[in-house]
Amino acid sequence: MTTPSSSATTSTTTTPPATPTATTSPEATTAPAATGKGSATVDTKAPGAASAPQRTRSEAELKALVEEANELFGERNADTQELLAWAGRTFGKSLAVACSMASDTVVPALVSQHIKDVDVLFLDTGYHFQETIETRDAFASDWPVNVRTLLPRLTVPEQDAEFGPKLHDREPATCCGIRKVEPLDNALEGYEAWVTGLRREETPHRANAAPVEWDERHHMVKINAIVDWTFDDVVSWAETNLVVVNPLLTQGYPSIGCALCTRKVAPGEDPRAGRWSGLGKTECGIHV
Repeated sequence: MTTPSSSATTSTTTTPPATPTATTSPEATTAPAATGKGSATVDTKAPGAASAPQRTRSEAELKALVEEANELFGERNADTQELLAWAGRTFGKSLAVACSMASDTVVPALVSQHIKDVDVLFLDTGYHFQETIETRDAFASDWPVNVRTLLPRLTVPEQDAEFGPKLHDREPATCCGIRKVEPLDNALEGYEAWVTGLRREETPHRANAAPVEWDERHHMVKINAIVDWTFDDVVSWAETNLVVVNPLLTQGYPSIGCALCTRKVAPGEDPRAGRWSGLGKTECGIHV
């Protein structure tokens, strides 16, 4: 995979190296991370149409673009740089990036080199680690993106009043649905494509993910820009390109969600073993 960089080079590499490399495509439109030209907005309790663009392509046209991408990039080992250049040319402002502000900050950083001021969707569940919020704020300041913080329809006290305290312990799927899945569903309605930080190595459910897919849930194009990358690839690219990542990643939290549903992972454990530990749950519902 070849990836854009925030450094000022103009060469490209089409043969996938073992780890992400720091090259800049001719289509790159951003300056280094230190430009500090980003912005941040907070959506209302009913996020979506008011803040997002409106789709102009039909579902048939969007599905045709997925077929085009599959012909161009295949199902594995897609060139990340070329993939995002295609996404930028094809979708522009009708594309959004979802980011949990963990290690996946590399994804909007990459996308911002092809789409300046791209919308970055961050789900504020009300249960985040403070480090996650601080990572969001630092990233929004460092990169030329628009971080849209999405709020669920219920505050934590309102959810407790309606469903009882600690819904996350009793019915984690319901809690994730209210605080993560529903706000993202609403926010994506106006976009034609979204970019995720999903990687094949993370879970068995993600093992067969393609670089570009049809998202049946949202009726839009789904671009898994770093699907072939390893965790080490992500960390290496972030370090090389000065992308802020969540500091908890180096403190025993290789996968970071809500504070109440995330624990440290012991040496040798699966990286996602700390998510919903003991509950038989591995996905919040966004990618299923």
